[in-house]
This record gives sequence, structure tokens and C-alpha cells, in this order.
Amino acid sequence: MTQFVENILNFPPLLAYVIVAGLVFAEDALFVGFVIPGETAAVLGGVVASRGNAQLWLMMVLVVMAAVVGDSVGYEVGKHLGPRFLELRGFRKKRTRLDEAQDFLRRKGGAAVFLGRFVAFFRAVMPALAGSARMPYPRFLAFNVAGGILWGVGFVLLGFVAGNSYEAVAKAAGRDIAVVVGVLAVIGLIIWQVRRRRRKAEGASGVR
Repeated sequence: MTQFVENILNFPPLLAYVIVAGLVFAEDALFVGFVIPGETAAVLGGVVASRGNAQLWLMMVLVVMAAVVGDSVGYEVGKHLGPRFLELRGFRKKRTRLDEAQDFLRRKGGAAVFLGRFVAFFRAVMPALAGSARMPYPRFLAFNVAGGILWGVGFVLLGFVAGNSYEAVAKAAGRDIAVVVGVLAVIGLIIWQVRRRRRKAEGASGVR
């Protein structure tokens, strides 16, 4: 893996663009994020730019586009395969995490698509789960684009600033962001529960 990463950092600009964008795309479209997390590829894209081997703005654009298009392909996979998607061989050992992702999607809807972009496993499966659940595509796309822009620009810039410290930064960033997203999800759930109980109380008062 280390040699593979070093090769990417020394590739000619055009090949570096293609490899980085391809890895980001494949994470969501082909579920390869279990092998190479998308944030690692995005950070590497930033590192390549920091070394002067690529244009920073172009790398950010390509990573964002790859993320959005990859999510859309994943959505179509889930839409056409439906529940059969969950029975794919690669997911059999990840049943518990898939159940967690499905529950998150049921509770948060479109917000789960946005927040899922920042958690490695959710990022790989959430688009397909949204398609399987028949979430309207325009709604999915809006949250997909918002998450893709923030995630893509953020991680490429992180790699650009980190430079040769990319490996430690990629691991720490992926872990810490997952914690932050988890905290936000819990806060969101609490707010939702409070509002639901308040609506019920108001409805009961209205009946009287």
C-alpha cells in the first residue's frame, strides 16, 4: 500500500488526476472504500498539488465531481437492485453496520446522505441504501452535492496543507470527523425527539 501511495505522488499530472478521481468515484460506485478510503485518495490529491505536480483548483473540482457522480451511480445500483443489494457477498460480514446505516437513513433522511459522506463505511453504502429506499433523486442529489463539495474541497485542501505528513493526517482526519458526525447525529436525534414530544403535547392540548 505504501508503495502504491508513493507511486501516485510521483505520477505525471494527468495520470495523478485520473487515479485520484477514479479512487474517489469507485468508493461509492463500486464499494471499494473498504480497501482504500476515499478521504485518503482526496488527501493524496492535495499532496500531489502541494508538490507542484497538479493544479490545486483542478484537483478539487475533479474530486468533487468524482464524489457526486460516484454517489449517483451507487444510488442507481441500490434503486435497481433494491433489497438484493444488501445480499451482495461483500456485505455479508458487515450486516451490523449496514443495519446501522439503514437506521440512520430512516431517521435522518436526506441529512443522512450529507452526513454519511464524512464517515467511511456510510459513505460507501449510503447512496445505494438511499436508492434502495426509493428516496426521490432530486432530494438525494441536493444533499449529495452539498456533502460532496464540502468533503472534496476540505480533504484536498487538508492534503495540500499537510504535504508530506499526509499519512498521519488522513488517518486522524477520517477518525476525528467520524466522531464529530456521530456527535451531530446524536444531537439531531435528541432535537427531533424533543420536537416530536412537543407536537404530541400540543396536539393533546388542542383536543381538550
